Amino acid sequence: MFQGSSALLLDAKGRMTVPSRHRDALVVQCEGRLTLTRSPDGCLLLFPRPVWEVHRERIAALPMNARGWTRIYLGSASDVDMDGTGRILIAPELRQAAQLSKDVMLLGMGSHFEVWDLNTLSAKEEQTLAAGLPDALANFSF
Repeated sequence: MFQGSSALLLDAKGRMTVPSRHRDALVVQCEGRLTLTRSPDGCLLLFPRPVWEVHRERIAALPMNARGWTRIYLGSASDVDMDGTGRILIAPELRQAAQLSKDVMLLGMGSHFEVWDLNTLSAKEEQTLAAGLPDALANFSF
């Protein structure tokens, strides 16, 4: 279960270092084999490969009227492997799709991660807070 946020930097080649607190779990879970794809929220989704493979099968089975979303998710999916120092290379097409600059945030979202441009995430969070709680959270408490 991945959670929390990490402020990271993309290097000039588009590589991002996976934080050590997640790296060991990813090596055990999937030998550092990951998959990146686009999200309709404006970020990238980063999955351990076995988790992605389950989602990939579900996406591939979607009906024809969802072909556009199948294209977005499967057509932009990119398999990546962590190198010896825990870095992954984010393809230029994916960096452009998520408008990633040098400053990125990695968010643990349970079974996977989201990779956000720092400024885009800040704006998205401001919009979320301004909109108030959705009905689904009306009775939620800690």
